[in-house]
Amino acid sequence: MSDSLKYKIALSLIPTIGDVLAKRLVAYCGSVEAVFKEKKGALEKIPGIGTVNAGAVINQTVFKRAEEEILFIEKNNIQPVFYLDKAYPKRLTHCEDSPILLYFKGDADFNQQHVISIVGTREATEYGKSICEKLIKELAHLNPLIVSGLAYGIDVCAHKAALDNNLKTIGVFAHGLDKIYPAAHRSIAEKMLENGGLLTDFISKTQPNPEFFPSRNRIVAGMADCTIVIESKLGGGSLITADIANSYNRDVFAFPGRVNDPTSEGCNSIIKQNKAALVQSAADIEYIMGWEQSKKVKKSIQKQLFLELKPEEEVVVKALKANESTNIDDLCFATKMTMSKVSTLLLTLEFSGVVKSLPGKMYKLN
Repeated sequence: MSDSLKYKIALSLIPTIGDVLAKRLVAYCGSVEAVFKEKKGALEKIPGIGTVNAGAVINQTVFKRAEEEILFIEKNNIQPVFYLDKAYPKRLTHCEDSPILLYFKGDADFNQQHVISIVGTREATEYGKSICEKLIKELAHLNPLIVSGLAYGIDVCAHKAALDNNLKTIGVFAHGLDKIYPAAHRSIAEKMLENGGLLTDFISKTQPNPEFFPSRNRIVAGMADCTIVIESKLGGGSLITADIANSYNRDVFAFPGRVNDPTSEGCNSIIKQNKAALVQSAADIEYIMGWEQSKKVKKSIQKQLFLELKPEEEVVVKALKANESTNIDDLCFATKMTMSKVSTLLLTLEFSGVVKSLPGKMYKLN
């Protein structure tokens, strides 16, 4: 592997530099290698860096550990994915605190057309498991990538159901790829390597400590179009994932349960607080996400190939061409139009099959 990987791993290991500051350093210095070759005085002037962080960068003791990790990566056929790489999950790039470096083992495309995260309680009931299995079976025609955390309960149920329906599925770890946690799920993890894989932003020898799980959850939430909660207690880890997904402007869905059932209290709570949409089937999710219209939209596009656009519509289309997907605020800025005007034009273009709306108030050309 190239020397650049050593710099990428080293940057991710600097104790006082998190993912947000790491990206800022790369942006200001021009490359990850340049970060470590920059003078301390210049580093101190970068917003948010200061003397302490600049000193941490200059103190290059992390390189030894980075070199050890490269040996582990090469020995175990692990794929490192940097945030600027084409293979990096595109949905995750929209999240400010996304990891600068991921470690992946398996065979999967992070950027499939549909990516769904499914989370829930570790103490799943037969009701929860049956919902999970039925949901994934009904969504299988969309060929989605199923993401979860390989934990007991709903997580492992989602992975198994995905494999049963010949769907690729990814388990996200809160520790390094040198272990499987929980160990009881080793056999399912090995099957996932053949049809999906295992993903983490932690280096080897990292223990699955409780404080690492919220960090893991941001990947589960960030790399998916939507997060679905199937059974959760109040204060459960899946609710943390749901909160993170909401903060990323991603759609969150939850299946309701009986009011006095502890394993459904969390789902009922986030539905009541409007933090999740109540769903009862795969059809509900397809409808809300607009996925049931995909075939109709393609036919509509064929009909609208020679559609004549009005001048203002052309301005919006031109702004959308500049990026793969754009949020409505950026469109207003680019077109110098009001929010209400842009919203009206987008709706007209969507009906014409020219524009497609995405989760999180994002839009792209069809």
